[in-house]
Amino acid sequence: MPLPTDPAVRETSIVLADVLRDIAVESNGHQPGVRPAHGKGVLVDGFFIPTKEAKALSKAKHFQVDSTHVTVRFSNASSDPAIRDTNPNSNPQGFAIRFNNTMKPIRRHTDIIAHSVDGFVGSTGQEVLDFFNAIKNNTLAEHLANAPKAKAFVEMPKPTPASFATAKYYALNAFMFINHDEKETFIRYRLVPEAGEEYLTDEEVQAKDPHFLYDELYERLEQQPIKFKLVAQIAEPGDVTDDCLAKWPEDRKEVTLGTIQLEFASSFQQEQQKRIIFDPIPRIDGIETSEDPLLEIRAGVYLTSGLRRRAEGNMKYYNHFMAIPPPT
Repeated sequence: MPLPTDPAVRETSIVLADVLRDIAVESNGHQPGVRPAHGKGVLVDGFFIPTKEAKALSKAKHFQVDSTHVTVRFSNASSDPAIRDTNPNSNPQGFAIRFNNTMKPIRRHTDIIAHSVDGFVGSTGQEVLDFFNAIKNNTLAEHLANAPKAKAFVEMPKPTPASFATAKYYALNAFMFINHDEKETFIRYRLVPEAGEEYLTDEEVQAKDPHFLYDELYERLEQQPIKFKLVAQIAEPGDVTDDCLAKWPEDRKEVTLGTIQLEFASSFQQEQQKRIIFDPIPRIDGIETSEDPLLEIRAGVYLTSGLRRRAEGNMKYYNHFMAIPPPT
C-alpha cells in the first residue's frame, strides 16, 4: 500500500491526516494507537461466499473461490475511543472489510470501506480538507454557508441502528469490475443486513446503555453468525463514476455478489486494531478504481494515519517511511 504518486495528492492527504489528528488531540487528548476518526471499533472474523453472478462480473480471486476469510471492523464515527453509542456524534457507523485472499507465502488482500449513510462531506480532497479545517478552526457554520455538499451531509439523517447487524452500509466510490472476457462494469458496493434494517428513535437511543452496540454484537455472535449480502449497484452508460456524491438512480440493477458471514470477535483486539490499515484502493486483478479523485486522497490519509498509529513510541519507523520518495 504505497502513498499516492502525485505530489499534490500526496501533500493533501498528509495535511488532511495532520488536521484529523489535531482535531482528535484537541477533543480527546493524545490517544496512542487510536485512529483520528472512527476511533472506537471492534474487529470480527468470518467468511465471504461469492455467488455465480459475482464470478461472471469480476475475475477477482475472492469472487472465484468457494470462500475467503474476512476481517470486518465495525466502528463509530467519532475520534473518541470511549464515546457513548447513544451520542449522536457516534453516527454514522463504519463497516470496513478485508478479504484475506492469501496469507502465505505473501499476504495479499483487498478491502471495502463503507459507512451507514449514503453521503459524505465532499467529493474532492480539497473539499474534505476545507471541511475538517473548519472544524479545527471553529468556523464550521461559516464554512457550511458556502459549502452545499458539506451542508447536505451535516443535515442528512444519521439514525442509530438497533445493532451493527441491522444497519445498511454504503461504499461511496465507484469501482470497475473486469471479468475473464475483459468486460468492464462500473459498480458501487452496498452491504445489506440479512437480519433486516432496524433503527432506533431518539427516545429508544437514550434508554440504551453507553456501549450497547458492542455489548449487543458480542451477545449476537454467541447465538448465531451475523450475515450481510454484498450487493453491487450496476452503472448504466452516462452514469457519473468519478464523483462519489453523484448518485445513480435507485432503479439501477443490483446484483448480489455474495454473503459475508461473521462468526467470532477477533483475538488480540488492541494489537490488531493498531496494526490493520484498510485500503480504499482494491489493488487486485479484476477490480480497478474509477477516476474518482477522492480514492487516492483517502488511501494516503489512511496510510499516513496508520503508520503513525503503528509507530507510537518508535517514530523513527514512521519518519523513515515518509521520507521515501514516491515511485515514478
